[in-house]
Amino acid sequence: MAVPISGHCDPKFESVRQVFTERFEAGKEVGAAISFTLNGEPVVDLWGGHYAMKKPSGEADPSGGDPPDREWERDTLVNTYSTTKGMTAICAHLLVERGLLNLDAPVASYWPEFAAAGKSEIPVRWLLSHQSGLPAIRKTLPPEALFDWSVLCTALAEQEPWWTPGTKHGYHPVTFGFLVGEVIRRVDGRSVGEMFQEEIAGPLAADFHIGLDASEDGRVSDLIGSIAGPPPKPVDGQPAARIKGPMGDFLRDMQDPTTMVGAAFNNPRMSAQTVNSRAWRGAEIPAANGHGTATALARIYGALACGGEIDGVRILEKETIDRARTEQVSGPDATLGQLPMRYGLGFMLRSDFMPLSPNPGAFGHPGAGGSIGMADPDTAVGFGYVMNKMQMGLVGGPTAFAVLRAFFEAL
Repeated sequence: MAVPISGHCDPKFESVRQVFTERFEAGKEVGAAISFTLNGEPVVDLWGGHYAMKKPSGEADPSGGDPPDREWERDTLVNTYSTTKGMTAICAHLLVERGLLNLDAPVASYWPEFAAAGKSEIPVRWLLSHQSGLPAIRKTLPPEALFDWSVLCTALAEQEPWWTPGTKHGYHPVTFGFLVGEVIRRVDGRSVGEMFQEEIAGPLAADFHIGLDASEDGRVSDLIGSIAGPPPKPVDGQPAARIKGPMGDFLRDMQDPTTMVGAAFNNPRMSAQTVNSRAWRGAEIPAANGHGTATALARIYGALACGGEIDGVRILEKETIDRARTEQVSGPDATLGQLPMRYGLGFMLRSDFMPLSPNPGAFGHPGAGGSIGMADPDTAVGFGYVMNKMQMGLVGGPTAFAVLRAFFEAL
C-alpha cells in the first residue's frame, strides 16, 4: 500500500526517498522520519506514516484506525531510547571543554558517595566508555524507582562493580545516564535535561528533550513494542534454550532479571506501557528517554560533523569532538552477548558491525528499536532517524542503515 511521504529531498538524493518509501510499503514502518544535513545544510528531511494508537491495555496498536488517528508530521516527537546517550555525552564534554570536569579524575572527587564498594579510583572516563563495571543494579528495585533520580543514584553509589573496572567493557543500557548525569549535576548544578536544553537544544533550535513537559504530549507518538521484546524465537529450528555460545546466553539472560544482562535492561522493569506513560516522558532518564525528531538529531550531529558549529551556533570545539570520538575500547562486549563494539567517550564508533558511514571517523549513537543519530566529520554529514515501530537490532535497525547506505552511495 502506498504511503505518502512528506518533506524535502534534494534531487541528488532521490534514491534515499525511494528506500525510505519502500520500507513503509513493505510494512516495516508505521510512522517514521529521516533527516540529513550536508555541510550544515538540510538536504533530506522526510517523514511519513501515522501515530500509533493505544489499545485499551495501554499498549500501542500498530494497526492504526479507519482513518488513522494522526498523520506523522515534521514535529512529531517519539522516544529514542539510547540515542539519548549521545545528547547526554555532549553535555559532559562541554563541561570538560570548560575545564570543570576532568576525564581522568576519580568519579568520587565529584560524587563522594560513589567511592563505596571499591569504586574510589574509577575515573570519569570509564563511565563514558562503559568500562566501570556498573551496567546493572543487583538489588531489585520497584518499577517506580526508574523515575526517582535519588533512588537510582544511591543504588549505583552503593553497588559493587560486576567486573574489575577497566579490565573490560560492557554496555550500560540505563545506568549510563544516571552515572554520567549525576556527575554532570554535581559539577554544573543543573540536571542533564536542564543543561541540554539551555546549552544545546535551545541555541540550536533542536526539538529534542530529556524530560518532556506535559504540554508537548499531543505531538508524541506512542511506541509499538517493548525494549525487552517477546521471548526469544527459535533460531534455525533451535529453541532459545538450546542456542549455543554468547548470543544464546544473552537471549536467555535478557529474560532473567537476576543476571547482569537481565538486570541491565529490566531492573527497574520497563514495559510497553511504561515507555508510553506520562511518568516516563516527564522523568529524566538520560540514557533512554529522550524525545525528539529526526530533524533535531540531524541538526545536532550536523553541528558535530562540521567542527561543532552550525548556522553560527557553536556547541563544542573541534578538539573536544575529536577527543570524544577517539576509540577507548573495542572488542567483545560483556553485556551485549560479546558483540564486537567500539566505544569512544559516550559515543559508539563506526565498525563493520555498525556501518554508520563508509568513513572510519563516523560516530553517533543508536537506540533500541532502531532510532539513531550520526555524525561523519569526513563528509560533514549529520543524520537522524526516529520511528514508532520497534525493530530488531541491538545497535541500530535496518531502516537507518538502508537509508545511510543509499545516501552515501548518492553522495
